[in-house]
Amino acid sequence: MLGNLPQALAAADAAAGKAASAACAGCHGADGNSANPEWPKLAGQGAPYLIKELHNFKGGERKNATMAPMAMGLSDQDMENLAAYFSSQSMSQGAADKALVDLGQKIYRGGNPASGAAACIGCHGPTGDGNPAAKFPRLAGQHAKYVEIQLHAFKSGERDNDAGKMMRNIASKLTDKEIQAVASYVQGLH
Repeated sequence: MLGNLPQALAAADAAAGKAASAACAGCHGADGNSANPEWPKLAGQGAPYLIKELHNFKGGERKNATMAPMAMGLSDQDMENLAAYFSSQSMSQGAADKALVDLGQKIYRGGNPASGAAACIGCHGPTGDGNPAAKFPRLAGQHAKYVEIQLHAFKSGERDNDAGKMMRNIASKLTDKEIQAVASYVQGLH
């Protein structure tokens, strides 16, 4: 189904997704804005990215002891409906730690030429809205703690569902301080 995504989204039913999202609400919030900073906000995330990640959890390409069993019972239609619902919601805005903004903005907009880390802006856009067609996630407003956890997972290789090792290659070139700063910066990006 992933290869035919635009056609699949045309058949998605956001109302059915809302009804099915009750199982997601405990962690991700009723509207997709999780209260726990370690869990991602799904609201406003691109539907193609959400579908990709649900398929990855279900297929084992992305490992998570909580999400794998949740995704296991979902059909392709369920995933499309959930993605249609969550993508239609508004992500709550966050704030960046003022002490980290300068470094975070430097990494997000320009990368780190000395280490070879590419700028985040190239894939996630100037405003952090991501690139739904490429299945690159929205980062603007996402919990800093969640982004930090994911960057560390990419850096260690624990998370490896990125196309062409793109995120693993970038994260491996970032220091812990740079990861913390860019994660805080995107939380406040809007």
